Amino acid sequence: MQSLILSRSRPLRLFTLFILYVGQGLPIGLSWFAIPAWMAANGASAADIGSVVALTALPWSLKLVNGFFMDRYTFLAMGRRRVWLIGAQGAMILVLLGAIALNPTYTDVALLGGIGFALNVATTFQDVAVDGLAVDIMEEDERARGSGMMFGGQSIGIATGTAVAGAVIGTYGAPAAYVLVAALVFLLCLYIIAFREREGERRLPWTKGTAHERNLAIQADAWWPILKSTFLSLVKSQSLLWLPVLFGRGMLYGGMTGVTPLIGAQYVGWNESEIAALTATAGLVAGVLCLTLGGWLGDKFGAKRTGIGWLVVQLFMAGTMYLSMPYWSDPALFIGFVYAWIALDLLLTVALLPVSMRLCDAKVAATQFTIYMAVSNFGISFGAFMLGRAESMGGLQSIFLVVGSGMVASLVLLLTVRYPRRPEYYEKIAASLANDERVRPRID
Repeated sequence: MQSLILSRSRPLRLFTLFILYVGQGLPIGLSWFAIPAWMAANGASAADIGSVVALTALPWSLKLVNGFFMDRYTFLAMGRRRVWLIGAQGAMILVLLGAIALNPTYTDVALLGGIGFALNVATTFQDVAVDGLAVDIMEEDERARGSGMMFGGQSIGIATGTAVAGAVIGTYGAPAAYVLVAALVFLLCLYIIAFREREGERRLPWTKGTAHERNLAIQADAWWPILKSTFLSLVKSQSLLWLPVLFGRGMLYGGMTGVTPLIGAQYVGWNESEIAALTATAGLVAGVLCLTLGGWLGDKFGAKRTGIGWLVVQLFMAGTMYLSMPYWSDPALFIGFVYAWIALDLLLTVALLPVSMRLCDAKVAATQFTIYMAVSNFGISFGAFMLGRAESMGGLQSIFLVVGSGMVASLVLLLTVRYPRRPEYYEKIAASLANDERVRPRID
């Protein structure tokens, strides 16, 4: 147990980020995929499903508040993030236990949306704590690989949550799915208790240990330094021009999450367990791709080039689905679509994550990174909201035009804006400049 210290071991850091993102994916799989698939298979309308998905996604747009509290208040003797991680896991379990008692049916739109909202509030606190931990603990040369581990883990967690819930929800109802996810979240909570961030810290509040000097040095003890540092980092031109890229990425996820069960149920004729099984399998494949291909491409070609490539493929996918609506009843097309959009969304996220990390100020890492992710998640809510308006815009296929517009905007910015690169890139440029002591090289 004394060896489970993140700052000492790169493999332990990467595994911990992986498994924490698995835990984050479990409630997402339940509330974002299994519940909408259950509703769609029982005849729920696009507006009802869109409402539930939008409420479920809303906390992810509001989670910037979480980062402010985490950067300002923590129990440093247990590390900067662990006390928040344990608290968030406990909150997830409490919400799931409450949902069991409420026992909603697929017609209880407001109740399902409220449960999804509450569960994802707790999940966002876990997410912000993990993201802050990643910025705090990871070294620059492991960020691309770490990004792949994180979102590969999230995809596997989403797939597991979707598969577990989808396997039981049709037969036993929503409470059975809530029980199973709660049990898995509890097991992860035990792992969080087992490790420590840095040497000498406490594992639990009543055990022995002290705050690490590095954390004491950067901890903000007042609101103004946090607000000031965050504001100064966010208003830089590169940061402001990064926000639309993140919003565009979110639009794809929100729109596709809602349209997937609708196409599966209304056009292909599948039930909730079949849709959930396909989504779960696609998530597992996407997770493996993130763990392998995603991190490797980021290391080899860099975040920006890799992101541009994935955006081009996403645009091709969206255009194909828009033009092929007469063939949506073909199961092969539906299967290919689900595998494609889930994998492409995660691979793009993995590619772009290092840029968000490089833009962050370490003193306010949780706050600034959370704001970036909140913008992306607001795009998810917007995409889900636009799904409910698709019929009035020309039919369900119009959602592909909406998400396509977000992709185009993101692609234009990636092609034209000079976002921060890896430090070795700048070192290579500096080494190639003329060695003249009278002129000091400056790199923008």
